[in-house]
Amino acid sequence: MYSEKVMEHFRNPKNVGEMKDPDGVGEVGNPVCGDVMKVYIKVSKKGGKEIISNIKFKTFGCVAAIASSSMLTEIVKGKTLEEAERITRKDVSEALGGLPPVKEHCSNLAADALKKAILDYLSKRGKNEGGPERS
Repeated sequence: MYSEKVMEHFRNPKNVGEMKDPDGVGEVGNPVCGDVMKVYIKVSKKGGKEIISNIKFKTFGCVAAIASSSMLTEIVKGKTLEEAERITRKDVSEALGGLPPVKEHCSNLAADALKKAILDYLSKRGKNEGGPERS
């Protein structure tokens, strides 16, 4: 039912846990299945760009939810905020080698939690709500 990559990220999740003093936090849940994901990001400046230098997650959910959260952190670490904002639900699912159709919503939650963490970071910095402020 699940790809080897999904099972690897479920059995040995990467970047799991809480983060002390995160720059942004995003939390999402699905009331139907009960999955809840919380994503923490740390943002650093590098070459004049804002980079996600660290990312962690805590997920309460199924195999696909945990694997999607873990894969998301691997995809995002080291990316600029602009690059991270463009990561889609499909990107997460494809990086895992696909998910069963009934479990696709799990990759949706991971991408949505990331977007909320970025928005939280931007709102704390007083940047516009419609999107990131760029120079």
